[in-house]
Amino acid sequence: MLIDLPLDELRTYRPNLSEPPDFDRFWQATLADVANHPLAATFEPVNDDIYAHVDVFDVTYAGFDGQPIRGWLLQPAGTPEPLPCVVSFVGYGGGRSLPIDHLAPVAAGFVHFVMDTRGQGSNWSPGNTPDDAGSGPHYPGFLTSGVESPQTYYYRRVYTDAVRAVEAACSWPQVDAECVAVAGASQGGGIALAVAGLVPTHVRALVADVPFLCHFRRATEITDNLPYAEIKSYLACHRDRVEDVFGTLAYFDGVHFAPRVQARSLFSVGLMDATCPPSTVFAAYNRVRADKGIQVFEFNEHEGGGPFALAQRLRFLKGYL
Repeated sequence: MLIDLPLDELRTYRPNLSEPPDFDRFWQATLADVANHPLAATFEPVNDDIYAHVDVFDVTYAGFDGQPIRGWLLQPAGTPEPLPCVVSFVGYGGGRSLPIDHLAPVAAGFVHFVMDTRGQGSNWSPGNTPDDAGSGPHYPGFLTSGVESPQTYYYRRVYTDAVRAVEAACSWPQVDAECVAVAGASQGGGIALAVAGLVPTHVRALVADVPFLCHFRRATEITDNLPYAEIKSYLACHRDRVEDVFGTLAYFDGVHFAPRVQARSLFSVGLMDATCPPSTVFAAYNRVRADKGIQVFEFNEHEGGGPFALAQRLRFLKGYL
C-alpha cells in the first residue's frame, strides 16, 4: 500500500532540517586527512575466459586512514582510448560480489568501477574488504556503529572510501576523468549522493535509485523496516542519547549533501517503499539545485524500477556522458 504522503505533497516536501554549522569544515578536514595517504591504486588483470569481450581488473587502493579497499574495474575488451566511467556503490549488507554481476554498464560502452563496502559483504553478495576501525556498543548492523560521534561513525569511513574510489577510477588510463558518473541503489544511492556533494567538480552525473541514508529521523519514525529500525532499536536501549545520535547522523544525511551537488542527477523512488520511505527520498531530491529528474514507480516497493530503472539509467548516462 502507499505508505507516505500523496505524490503532489512529496514533490514539494522540504523539511526544515538543521545542518551542522561545521558540516563543510568537518568534511574538508576528513578529506584533507585522507589526502595525506598515497592513493596507491593497483589494477591486477583477472584471467577468466568467461569474460571474452570484457577486460576485468581486481583493484586495491587506499581509503580512509590509508586502509586498503578492494574493487573491480571492467571495460570493453581492447579499449583503445579513454571512455566515460561509472563508479558504482553497493546496497546495504552487500559486497563487490563477482565481476559477472557488473556487466551492464560495460555493455553500454562505459568503464565500470565497483567499490567494495568495508565490513559488508556477508548478506546477499560477498565482499572482501574488512573495516579495520573499532566501534563502541551498537545495534547489530552498520547504522549505529560508531554513532557516538561524527569522527567515529562508520559512514565517515565509507564516504571517504567512496571519494577515493572516484580518484582511483580517474587514475586508470582508459578513464576519461572529465566524464565520470557516480551511481547506486539504496545504500549505494545514498553513498553516490554523498560523493556528488563532497567532490562536485569531479562528478558529471549522479544516479541515486531509491536512496538510503536520507532524512534519518523521519525514516526512523515512520518505518519499522530494517535498516532504519537499527536506529530505533539502539535508541530504545540508549534512551538518553536521542539528540546526540541524530546530531551525529546529520553529518551523513543525504539531505545536507544534496544542495552541494552540481552533477546532472537522476533519482528514483517507489511509492510503496517501506525500507526507504518516499518522503525521505524526496527530502533529498527536492534540495538538489542542479539539473535533475526522478522516476516514480507508483506500485513498487524497495525494488523500485528494477530492470526498467536500469535501462533508463543507462540511457540517461549515455545521453549525458
